[in-house]
Amino acid sequence: MGFGFNANEILLMAEQIERNGARFYRRAAQVCHTDEASQKALLELAEMEDAHERAFAEIRTSLGEATSTFDPEGETAAYLSAMADAHVFGPDFDPEAVACDKSALELLRMAIQLEKESIVFYIGLRDLVPASATASLEQILQEEKSHVAMIRGRITALG
Repeated sequence: MGFGFNANEILLMAEQIERNGARFYRRAAQVCHTDEASQKALLELAEMEDAHERAFAEIRTSLGEATSTFDPEGETAAYLSAMADAHVFGPDFDPEAVACDKSALELLRMAIQLEKESIVFYIGLRDLVPASATASLEQILQEEKSHVAMIRGRITALG
């Protein structure tokens, strides 16, 4: 038996992921021993995560609280919930607990993995949002991919 899934709840998770990501990047830039270019990149990533949080909030507001998507077996909802729970930027993630015993290179490798996890989460989110929100979500996905490319460039530079 299928059930309706509230897209509002998933969008709230996406906002939290972005909020935690921004806090992580700011904290890493503040307390970790990185070179100036890496520190600047981390702060830029934080600002981009802030923009994504605002974008998800706008999508959620435009859809209204009662927006539901039919999820016949509950698989998409369960998948996204598991992703959010396991995601390093998820609800249990504490950005203030960033351990800075890592080099700039290790920190950036961690960041690239976190961005990839966000992309996977948002690809799943596409299946739950109405068509009216997919253009905004696609833009966020492209920006997340550009984050991966940006971080990869810094990793290459540090080589």
